[in-house]
Amino acid sequence: MAATIGIITVSDTRTKANDISGATAEETLVGLGFTEFKTRIVRDEIEEIQDAILDLVESCHAVFTTGGTGFSVRDVTPEATAPLLEKRADSLCELMRLKGMGQTQFSHLSRGIAGVCKGALVVNLPGSPKAVLQGIRAIGHLIQPIIENLHEGHCPANEC
Repeated sequence: MAATIGIITVSDTRTKANDISGATAEETLVGLGFTEFKTRIVRDEIEEIQDAILDLVESCHAVFTTGGTGFSVRDVTPEATAPLLEKRADSLCELMRLKGMGQTQFSHLSRGIAGVCKGALVVNLPGSPKAVLQGIRAIGHLIQPIIENLHEGHCPANEC
């Protein structure tokens, strides 16, 4: 599976050295067969989040954000993502929240959204490594079919 996946960690405190959530996302996606990644770490600022998403959708088939989906004043990832989406995929986040209920009573505290931006799937994940793992596992079986549908057979051989 040669699809390129973007991972954006949204945090005012994380660096490449201590970004456990981004690393968890990558490891979990590797377990699903993905091998090509582009990563970014940005602050909890709408403009920075949007710039990172818009940069990665140019070269990635899917982009996952981690962090910034809660209720604190600094949590703005859904607000940054929403205006960029051409199509919403609310069912993906609902599936993640519903499956998360089996693990924690707090799964519905994530306000993350999902959809399509410039032909790429974009999914907001919570910032906790455990929630990242659970979220990707919940929708993992859908990622490749969504990528294939978005490209409607227009991908060069073995590129998605």
